[in-house]
Amino acid sequence: MDPRVQQFMAMIKARNPGENEFHQAVQEVAESLIPFIEENPKYKHAKILERIAEPERTIIFRVPWLDDKGEVQINRGFRIEMNSAIGPYKGGLRLHPTVNLGILKFLAFEQVFKNSLTTLPMGGGKGGSDFDPKGKSDNEVMRFCQSFMSELFRHIGADTDVPAGDIGVGGREIGFLFGQYKRLKNEFTGVLTGKGIEWGGSLIRPEATGYGATYFAQEMLSTRGDNLKGKVVSISGSGNVAQFATEKVVELGGKVVTSSDSNGFIYDPKGIDFDKLQFIMELKNVRRGRIKEFADKYGVEYFEGKRPWIIKCDIAMPCATQNEINEEEAKLLVKNGCNCVSEGSNMPATPEAVEVFLKAQILYGPGKAANAGGVATSGLEMTQNSMRLPWSREEVDEKLHTIMKNIHKTCVKYGTKENGFINYVDGANIGGFVKVANAMIAQGVV
Repeated sequence: MDPRVQQFMAMIKARNPGENEFHQAVQEVAESLIPFIEENPKYKHAKILERIAEPERTIIFRVPWLDDKGEVQINRGFRIEMNSAIGPYKGGLRLHPTVNLGILKFLAFEQVFKNSLTTLPMGGGKGGSDFDPKGKSDNEVMRFCQSFMSELFRHIGADTDVPAGDIGVGGREIGFLFGQYKRLKNEFTGVLTGKGIEWGGSLIRPEATGYGATYFAQEMLSTRGDNLKGKVVSISGSGNVAQFATEKVVELGGKVVTSSDSNGFIYDPKGIDFDKLQFIMELKNVRRGRIKEFADKYGVEYFEGKRPWIIKCDIAMPCATQNEINEEEAKLLVKNGCNCVSEGSNMPATPEAVEVFLKAQILYGPGKAANAGGVATSGLEMTQNSMRLPWSREEVDEKLHTIMKNIHKTCVKYGTKENGFINYVDGANIGGFVKVANAMIAQGVV
């Protein structure tokens, strides 16, 4: 490791003990940025990287709620307001038992760069709770959301901090959160994104992250005169991002052969077509069942406790969670002929796995670039709310496609090496950094 990176990371680890995911995210960015900062001393003098790695505000609060048995349950709520140099804090709320301060700081840190890359005026933030919506009734989820928002409402607003959904937070949860915010503030504003179409939401928002990651894969392939047509694609996850990545891949002529959840994955060599995808959507979004039911229905293989990276594919799209591709799995993907990875989830590849992809010089689109379509469309929802004017599905999809093309151009601009190889990690980190850094310098030491 570069001694300068080592020194910087020693400081980060001392200030943020035990926050491993945060350390990982900061180190990955520091490795790209520190050499760039050395060549641009104005950023070094203003200590921009040190400031970006420190949240502007961290809010932690108690969330008590009543379950259906009338018993009091207590969870912990968080909101990390990371950076507001280019706009209001923007980033999702995650409800999952694994949620802790380190994970949310990693996500908020990544969000700063991702939001910057979209070119929209959005700062970076993230929040959530260790509450698990799985197995809870609608009423229990509602009571939790109302209690959570009863504290969060003090810290957010359409021009201050605009949360969205994330893992465990879909249309149902956004509805309950928005209803409580409206009740407490007595105002109807675009304070949350991912809202229902009937009450201020944007068309394409549920599809946006999966669509965007697919568009980004298409852009990467085009640099080598290729496209998605006829490609075998392995996708992990079976939630919102995975579902719509599958839909867009199939639409563009690719063949998706895997889908997974936390219990295991299915392998369908014939491909998951639109009819099979409808089954997955009903299974996961309505019945909230396990992906094994797909294998039972369609007579395909199910791999208990495994991840889909053992399957031979041309393109891999991790769409589940962080650190879901390790070094061995990355080597296996490359060995099996995978030449493109487009990340639908945040930081799904371990640092060792990223190293494998970069060393093999395959097309590797990191999450902060490849999955920025979700927050980009959240930004478009904010615009529509400000204008009080909804756009058509075609308009939003066209704007999303343009944004993903522009993010790709930025990555190419800052990530192209002397030998012509495009290092999308460097491109995304430096491209996302420059806009935020220049805004911070312009605004003084605040």
